[in-house]
Amino acid sequence: MKPIFKHLFNFVVLFSLSFSALGKVELLTGYVRAMPASVPNSAAYLSLKNLGEATDLVSVKTDAAKEAQLHRLIDDNGMIKMRQADKFALPEKGQLTLLETGNHIMLIGLNQPLEVGNTVDLVLLFDNGESLPVTLPIKKQHSAVAAHSHH
Repeated sequence: MKPIFKHLFNFVVLFSLSFSALGKVELLTGYVRAMPASVPNSAAYLSLKNLGEATDLVSVKTDAAKEAQLHRLIDDNGMIKMRQADKFALPEKGQLTLLETGNHIMLIGLNQPLEVGNTVDLVLLFDNGESLPVTLPIKKQHSAVAAHSHH
């Protein structure tokens, strides 16, 4: 009986270690912006915490839109423009924050209107092979950003 418990204990320890090694990136907060039904695109904003080695967010998958792209805002001679990005760095033991006023995830070609109170499922893919499924609530545009955009 003792050898059985020893093997069972070893299995549980190894399983726990391998499970914790996979979960190195955690979602801290996030949401998807609600848009009028006539608008075909939206954006997702979130904060991630990395508990492990440095990695890059390289793509996003979702069934809510035809395509999800990483986007960054750039200043081009005083004009703020949006450009597709190849990746966003997530430093070792650090954070990545995607904001309405900066880097974000574009949801292009929405499959249906996004209504406040519903959720959107995304799968975040990293260059280290890790993936992180997240469910984000749909919310209205942040009031501070909305107020700023009118000035």
